[in-house]
Amino acid sequence: MARNPKITFIGAGSTVFMKNIVGDVLQRPALSGATIALMDINPQRLEESAIVVNKLISTLGVKAKAETYSDQRKALSGADFVVVAFQIGGYEPCTVTDFEVPKKYGLRQTIADTLGVGGIMRGLRTVPHLWKICEDMLAVCPDAIMLQYVNPMAINTWAIAEKYPAIKQVGLCHSVQGTAMELAHDLDIPYEEIRYRSAGINHMAFYLTFEHRQPDGSYKNLYPDLVRAYREGQAPKPGWNPRCPNKVRYEMLTRLGYFVTESSEHFAEYTPYFIKGGREDLIEKFGIPLDEYPKRCVEQIERWKGQAEAYRSAEKIEVAQSKEYASSIINSVWTGEPSVIYGNVRNNGCITSLPANCAAEVPCLVDASGIQPTFIGDLPPQLTALIRTNVNVQELTVQALMTENREHIYHAAMMDPHTAAELDLDQIWSLVDDLLAAHGDWLPDWARTGRKVQAA
Repeated sequence: MARNPKITFIGAGSTVFMKNIVGDVLQRPALSGATIALMDINPQRLEESAIVVNKLISTLGVKAKAETYSDQRKALSGADFVVVAFQIGGYEPCTVTDFEVPKKYGLRQTIADTLGVGGIMRGLRTVPHLWKICEDMLAVCPDAIMLQYVNPMAINTWAIAEKYPAIKQVGLCHSVQGTAMELAHDLDIPYEEIRYRSAGINHMAFYLTFEHRQPDGSYKNLYPDLVRAYREGQAPKPGWNPRCPNKVRYEMLTRLGYFVTESSEHFAEYTPYFIKGGREDLIEKFGIPLDEYPKRCVEQIERWKGQAEAYRSAEKIEVAQSKEYASSIINSVWTGEPSVIYGNVRNNGCITSLPANCAAEVPCLVDASGIQPTFIGDLPPQLTALIRTNVNVQELTVQALMTENREHIYHAAMMDPHTAAELDLDQIWSLVDDLLAAHGDWLPDWARTGRKVQAA
């Protein structure tokens, strides 16, 4: 009899996310008998997740089984796939700290989970825990593939590849397919008729081509239509979040000639152009949602209370396909049926205009041989230049983690485009001191005490 896969979720208390992935997995015939191992440090969230998985199994009438663990290594033992989704330090205290401390310096942020001082701090908190998972995987499931859904994605992927190169891993995000769906909607074109190719780094990849299949089988470049729609006020159309009108990315399209894959609220803080002290006109013009991520966290926490109760009392749980890549990857590796996904992997020359060791987001072929990134070549020079400004910050954060050299945390903050556009050197160093002190025990030992710069 064919063996069924074991899929371990580390951070299974991210229940809604876990439900979407498990729902996708169990609807695939080859995976419907999977063992779903759930691990979380929060016993209540773990129990809620187990209820959800068991109800999914019963709703779908499949032979899968759920197991729960508080011990990470036991949960990983014998796993074929490891899905990682956690947030070290949570909304409170860590996200609040990442926003409130910089505000005292007049440095305002929107999401703060990828780049900037918020992204750097999140990387310092997160990578040591990912490394512990890698250690455990090497001990009890060395051939498993890690599907990593944690931010800061690029810093995490880079740091894992640097310290544990033997780990098979891919960083996953839904911004490539999600944005393509948004753009299709903006142009009133069915998503199924769109063809695109994207490459770059996580949250700053660009559609190198974005095309519409014509009735005669040819493809039409949609970039002129997108620019026209923006200039005529037809795009962007209102999205799921009225606070985030998506004007930043359209503006950048008119300047760069290419559309970026992650949202306008993210992109506004990856560049020095949009959030500036004393320039409320820019905030107004582009609809930039300052402090957006904390607002979302509060809304999600509130929404979850009702959802958890509803899941507890529900007989069945509605299962819809999500746009996440996880089930497609697991199915392709397990059955050999090929698929193409966008994944974050060590660049290794896929994008020749970016460093070989950075984490690149490129199309990947997935089959029984695993995840195989495809070759892109050079990006247009203006895209390479902009991406490098973000790679600099990622590289210095990874160097800080690898060498335990606290100086590199300050260097990373100095190189951040948004931070450097707002603050002088003394302010940047003082802000990093304050953040390191405020995060305290959430950081690795070597990073915990702030260091004052000596006056010359």
